Amino acid sequence: MLEQCTWLNEPGDWHLETGILTVTTDRETDFWRETHYGFTRDSGHFFGCVAEGDFTAELRVRARYEELYDQAGIMVRIDEAHWVKAGVEMSDGMALLSSVLTLGKSDWAVGRYADDPADFRMRATVTEGVLKLQVSADGLTWHLSRLSPFPKADSYHVGPMCCTPKRSGLKISFSEFRIGPPLSKALHDLS
Repeated sequence: MLEQCTWLNEPGDWHLETGILTVTTDRETDFWRETHYGFTRDSGHFFGCVAEGDFTAELRVRARYEELYDQAGIMVRIDEAHWVKAGVEMSDGMALLSSVLTLGKSDWAVGRYADDPADFRMRATVTEGVLKLQVSADGLTWHLSRLSPFPKADSYHVGPMCCTPKRSGLKISFSEFRIGPPLSKALHDLS
């Protein structure tokens, strides 16, 4: 599925082979709109493909976060003012589970992640104007990390995302990326 993706803000150093995307971030890259900091950034690396209508997407992410705001995960994007990014982000001296929902302006939600942040999976489901984000350490048990309204669209771009607002050089491996019909599991079904 990664072979169908295209870059928004292509990094200088990346490679795609047999379903594994390896990326090294460029300097001072980010996705953010206005809230708290007052600036807008749309320079992060996003390798997205088109999902027609409602969908569920999954992605495995492996990285070693070192500097403030180092981040990697999944992005669902309609345009520059309507998107979500979710994954692990370095903040307050630790790698935290993070999501930023942007509907004109960005919010930011973080929390501790009990499992290994260097190797995790994210799942995004968009269905009937609702976004559900889930995280997994093993690809078997999926915990809810966010539930929110999300704009309905005929299609979305979805795929790997990474940024380093304070530096360059974060090395990330993305794999096991797939998009399919939206899962209709109950909210507390962890499978």
